[in-house]
Amino acid sequence: MKNFAFIFARSGSKGLPNKNIKLLNGKTLLEHSINCAKGSDLISKIFVSSDSEEILSISKKHGAFAIKRPNELASDISPEWLSWQHAISWVEDRYGEFDTFVSLPTTSPLRRVEDINRAIAMKDEGKADTIIGISESKNNPYFNMVKFDSDNNLTIISSFDKKITRRQDQPKVFNITTVVYATSPFFIKNNNGIFDGKVNGIIIPKENAIDIDDIYDFKYAESILENNDYENWK
Repeated sequence: MKNFAFIFARSGSKGLPNKNIKLLNGKTLLEHSINCAKGSDLISKIFVSSDSEEILSISKKHGAFAIKRPNELASDISPEWLSWQHAISWVEDRYGEFDTFVSLPTTSPLRRVEDINRAIAMKDEGKADTIIGISESKNNPYFNMVKFDSDNNLTIISSFDKKITRRQDQPKVFNITTVVYATSPFFIKNNNGIFDGKVNGIIIPKENAIDIDDIYDFKYAESILENNDYENWK
């Protein structure tokens, strides 16, 4: 099976400027994704898609193939799905068809090689079109998440068959992480989003599921790395 890893890292980031090349534990967030992909025996090639020459240069330095992303696919409002389609077309034109598309966003630097391998293995079972990383949510729309109704009063977001008064009784809900996405090039080329098909997921431990969107997330990741032994991580 030809499993290719893709990292999408545009230059613009408003929540955390220059996020993709910000140093975390001595490595850029981009390097963390590349190194983790390199640590998997199931990944045969790694590609980085970016509009930034600096990001592409760093990518090539660390063993990834560089895909120059068109500016129109690198704006704040451009759906990443279109960048996925562009990258697949670019790769197939140069390296031929492949079996599995694995996206490894830079925003999850605490992912493990085993997370990548588990996602690919589940995808290979053929029971779902796409495999994503999920983590159990602390907040729950059936119990402790609210919204304003039409009268400007607060109400629970989702109702349930019975009134829930204890956290232990609430149905489990999960956050979608940015740890890993595994699907087929065919599915991406012929659909408009992940949930156009069947989706399944691997459960990611909370400490590995961090998604860096702002400086607070970044500081949290720093704290985890400083207080744990991740010597064997890629």
